[in-house]
Amino acid sequence: MSYRNKFLILMLTTFCLVSCGSNRSTSGKAKKKEISTREQYLFAKSDVIFESFKKENKGKVNDFTIAYIGTYKNIAIDKMETYKIPASITLAQGILESGNGLSTLAKKSNNHFGIKCHSGWKGKKVYHDDDKKNECFRKYPTSEGSFNDHSKFLTSRGRYEFLFDLKPDDYKAWAKGLKKAGYATDRKYPKKLISFIETFELYKYDDLVLDEKAYKRAVKKERIKEEPIDFNREDHTIAENSITDDDVFITVVKGDTLYSIAKRNNLSVDELKRINGLDSNELSIGMKLLVTK
Repeated sequence: MSYRNKFLILMLTTFCLVSCGSNRSTSGKAKKKEISTREQYLFAKSDVIFESFKKENKGKVNDFTIAYIGTYKNIAIDKMETYKIPASITLAQGILESGNGLSTLAKKSNNHFGIKCHSGWKGKKVYHDDDKKNECFRKYPTSEGSFNDHSKFLTSRGRYEFLFDLKPDDYKAWAKGLKKAGYATDRKYPKKLISFIETFELYKYDDLVLDEKAYKRAVKKERIKEEPIDFNREDHTIAENSITDDDVFITVVKGDTLYSIAKRNNLSVDELKRINGLDSNELSIGMKLLVTK
């Protein structure tokens, strides 16, 4: 069975669903297209940053931290876009507070930021020893829920308000500001955050989000290339019954990267690209990918 044929059937099916099933207004389409393009650009570029660092620092840094960054970097980028919290700070806090996602609180409760219940919390709760014994912590249905709540926690509480007057690329000031506002009691908290940010070059994700000129140049240069399929070409011939019942497909959602999808499905990034006929690391929300060899 040809992987190329599988990929073409998948693309044709997606094309028909999009072109035949939409009744939205033109202005609505344009808005969705722009957002999708922005996300696609940021996530593709973040993959380049990540893969480059991973390759250059293989065997030199903590593999668990690398894996954590690869899994959650795009969520952190999305939160920076929405809430103006530096992606580097979000990632560094997640790494530190959750122990690279390996802490009991992170694994059993999806709490990556050590956020306690506090008054007014109506969600699920879990109890752990921290500064005091048997303290109440928030429990989330997913890890992304923890990232969402972390952003809302910082933007909704007055004691953190001054942070948003800081420059979004001044991660040192943000790290010190979090300690000043009382996020953590550890005197070395800022130093630890800064160390993670500089060791793993997390500031590059802040720079990516803030570099509007680079984004506009990329959009102007590339746009979104939509080359029509020539159905008379031999390599576009679709074999009958080329997709079997054993094949599994996933739909790309916000925050997904080739690395995180490959990891979840026990594939390498190269294998994932090969079986889907991908020439680049770019993904778009709603895209369907084959995840069986």
